[in-house]
Amino acid sequence: MSRQAIPLVAEDISVFARTLTHQLRSAEAPPSHLSVMNMLARAAGFRNFQHLRAAHGAAERLSRPQAGVAADHRLVERALFQFDEAGRLRQWPSRRNVQELCLWALWARLPVDATLDERQVNALLRREHLFDDPAILRRSLFGLGLVTRERDGSNYRRLEVRPPAEARELIRLLEARRNAPRLPSANI
Repeated sequence: MSRQAIPLVAEDISVFARTLTHQLRSAEAPPSHLSVMNMLARAAGFRNFQHLRAAHGAAERLSRPQAGVAADHRLVERALFQFDEAGRLRQWPSRRNVQELCLWALWARLPVDATLDERQVNALLRREHLFDDPAILRRSLFGLGLVTRERDGSNYRRLEVRPPAEARELIRLLEARRNAPRLPSANI
């Protein structure tokens, strides 16, 4: 079996070098090959080399890894699984990091520079999910800081913030899914 080439991308070489230097200085003995690979992966923002390898594998499965972006493609793949073929959220994910990523996808569907009342936000969110609980989505969007609202729960506005790399990738994949031509269903 041939070895798989796994690229390592660091968004900021200074932070990467500082993190790696700190890890090397704290080692009591010269680190093993696996320890060095884990140190490099952690310096690039992953938990360990296994996490880096899983993220790379997911990026290949998602077919378009973006050069220069250290996104956790495995997390993107998990979040993408939560959406149906029309790009609607099937269920509320149990894992917090997947929930947050799914909320970014819903945030992208909110209108820019528009003030909506609670009823309008609920109507929009109902179109974007299948489990009929717009309240949890609305509250979670506010809790994550993606929307603002008045104290009485009125006047929702989307906050314009730059999504993390994983959210940008998920939003891109969902837009492609929504825009893909659909075959008409056969009524037999």
